[in-house]
Amino acid sequence: MSSWVRASPLWLCAMIMTSWAAALPEGLVDLGRPATESEIAAWDIDVRPDFVGLPPGSGDVWAGEEIWLAQCASCHGDFGDSNEIFAPLVLGNITEEDIGTGRVDSLTDPAVARTTLMKVSTLSTLWDYIYRAMPWNAPKSLSPDEVYALVAYLLNLGYVVDDDFVLSDTNMAETQARMPNRNGMSLDHGLWSVSGTPDVSGSSCTADCDVAVIVTSSLPAYAMNAHGNLAEQVRNWGPYPGLWTAAEGEQLAAASALVEAVLAPEAALTAGGCSGCHQMAGQLVGPGFDAIRAKYAGQEHVAYLRDKIVNGGAGVWGSIPMPPMTAVDDDALQQIVAWLTSGEE
Repeated sequence: MSSWVRASPLWLCAMIMTSWAAALPEGLVDLGRPATESEIAAWDIDVRPDFVGLPPGSGDVWAGEEIWLAQCASCHGDFGDSNEIFAPLVLGNITEEDIGTGRVDSLTDPAVARTTLMKVSTLSTLWDYIYRAMPWNAPKSLSPDEVYALVAYLLNLGYVVDDDFVLSDTNMAETQARMPNRNGMSLDHGLWSVSGTPDVSGSSCTADCDVAVIVTSSLPAYAMNAHGNLAEQVRNWGPYPGLWTAAEGEQLAAASALVEAVLAPEAALTAGGCSGCHQMAGQLVGPGFDAIRAKYAGQEHVAYLRDKIVNGGAGVWGSIPMPPMTAVDDDALQQIVAWLTSGEE
């Protein structure tokens, strides 16, 4: 192959980029600046399956239990097996045989509930997700040592490590060798690469097809109210309202909460960051607004709620602290407090 042919794609790309730059309005050619090392380091926190990017540190099972009870149990349960808010992380469906083979046998049983520890194949995935995204109300607030401790606690709950185990950056690879489903990730399928062979084949139309597609979403009758009324658990704005799944006898009781939601100062709650942890009815990270309004109905609570919103607090509704809501300005604060203390009428 001639050098011209090999260089043609690069030449074409260079010409396109030059034409784009020439077409930019004056003043935009030099827009922006290179990122600093500290700015790059703040985002360069991913931990890969080969443990590249893993920061130094360590944590033991007992320290992980203390952190878990304080910051994680309200959503996941004391032992990671709660199914109330999120799906269970850990259940007793992992055996010593699974740890030996690296394949969780019960995943082939349709009657067994799936958990995170049953499915995940790489230890780095647990570490990386907890470090960057947890806890729910304060992501990226955990230190590396705290994350090592939390992962050690989860592994202990799944019978992967002993009670006195200490997880660190120096033994992550060794611990990976005991992950119950470490061999459960398959690369031998058509979805792994662009040039892969499809898993299935058929005679259906693949080009110039005249097909009307209707996208629908439904729940079977037995699952309609398995986790409570979905309409009350989804924020009452945005393009995806929750489906009303409550039984008929529960509709009247829930209707008043939905009416109150419509009258709520939505803009203030959203701009102030309140909706990240609270929903109109029912517990999320913090209590639902319905419970707060019922507890603090009356003008005598105005000063107390103003102080809690501005300065934060903990202990009344559980162990997860509410941080100071510095994004709430005076007008929004007045609207929120007036609504919370207005009572049921």
